[in-house]
Amino acid sequence: MKKRSCCYPRLAVDERGSSVVPNAGAVVLLRTAETVGLDAALSAALTSWRRPLARHDPGKIVLDLAVSLAIGGDCLADLAQLRAAPEVFGPVASDPTVSRCIDALAADAPAALAAINTARAAARSAAWSLAGERAPDRGADASRPLVIDVDATLVGAHSEKECAAPTFKRGFGFHPLWAFVDHGGEGTGEPLAVLLRKGNAGSNTVADHVTVLRAALAQLPGSRRPGKNVLVRVDGAGGTHELLAWLTRRRLSYSVGFSLPGDLASIQAKLAAVPQQAWTPAYDADGKIRPGAWVAELTGLLDLSGWPPGMRLIVRKERPHPGAQLRITDLDGHRITAFVTNTTRGQLADLELRHRRRARAEDRIRCAKDTGLTNLPLHDFNQNQIWCALVALAADLTAWMQTLALAEHDARRWEPKRLRLRLLTIPARYAVTGRRRRLHLAATAPFTTLALQALAALDRLTAPPAAAPG
Repeated sequence: MKKRSCCYPRLAVDERGSSVVPNAGAVVLLRTAETVGLDAALSAALTSWRRPLARHDPGKIVLDLAVSLAIGGDCLADLAQLRAAPEVFGPVASDPTVSRCIDALAADAPAALAAINTARAAARSAAWSLAGERAPDRGADASRPLVIDVDATLVGAHSEKECAAPTFKRGFGFHPLWAFVDHGGEGTGEPLAVLLRKGNAGSNTVADHVTVLRAALAQLPGSRRPGKNVLVRVDGAGGTHELLAWLTRRRLSYSVGFSLPGDLASIQAKLAAVPQQAWTPAYDADGKIRPGAWVAELTGLLDLSGWPPGMRLIVRKERPHPGAQLRITDLDGHRITAFVTNTTRGQLADLELRHRRRARAEDRIRCAKDTGLTNLPLHDFNQNQIWCALVALAADLTAWMQTLALAEHDARRWEPKRLRLRLLTIPARYAVTGRRRRLHLAATAPFTTLALQALAALDRLTAPPAAAPG
């Protein structure tokens, strides 16, 4: 009988490794924070929360927590991953110190959140300025607006946390509302604002949407009113008189999901009365004609009195995919959806495709849940508000790193799990030679070259301009 061989080498394992740094690829995140001035902005904004003779800066603690979330942490204790490598991450506060810092911030949550948002806005302005042509707001105007997507999600709670409540999906937890800026098809996106709400918060609460949009607009670089060069996209939860009126008063462009007005019989009768030639082919995600889908404008056909002037109603009908359940408002086996917009230019199919791309907000929420949002780990509501701000900060830092350091690579669109597996978790060995400290990234890691290219790209952004030949 032959001796069975193992699939993997049989190794003797011990704990004698020295100067080995885990998660050394996160140095790209740290260099990004320095490049956009996030470290200095947080330190300045949170200086009033620093106690006399304190060893650790609250701004550094908050940034460390954001970095720990970006590399895969999901609770305060995961800061140990950074504490294990002071050669790269510097002095990291102990768990009791971190807890006291979070408690201090939560004790005056509105002021703390405002301070963190101020630092985020300053860093965002620097990041977009350094991004140049790749900045989301570069060349934004009424025809090519900067896009803000607003969407909510459910976060489950597995214990009796403050303000956790039953959700509309028969779960238990919270119902935060987010606003993201869309980077388009070439990039990902970054969060602008988040509002933590009880699990039973309404989907179409106007006050919450306005609060989030005000906070999102305050995050945009520049001091002037955004106007038509900013497009706000919301699903059907935003199709209310009050929100559309608010967007109109702010002179913002909008594309909002809409429920057709009137009773069922009148809606079906008017849809049936639309002439066949009024329906034009709809586009798929690649901008090509999609068989079995059409769009038409019904602004003058339905009663829109009481709604803001200039609002256009656009309807899409399509053959549902096999197995899909039709709704009572659908007509002749076709699924009917509608949205409203105040954009006056562009073909109907282009406007409808632009509205459907609001679904990218679902991708941004999924990334946020991969960056600490899946579970709110603290008990008090104010503490979890601070936690949501940390999640947004981690997502911002990741997006800025991709925009500034990875713009010429497919990694510009990688989601957090892939970034961690391929880039942020690259190990390294720390060495001191003379007076120089060196971090030797693992030569056998498949994406070490990408990490070095990313660091070089960030160095070029901060390098002083070359002197003119004399």
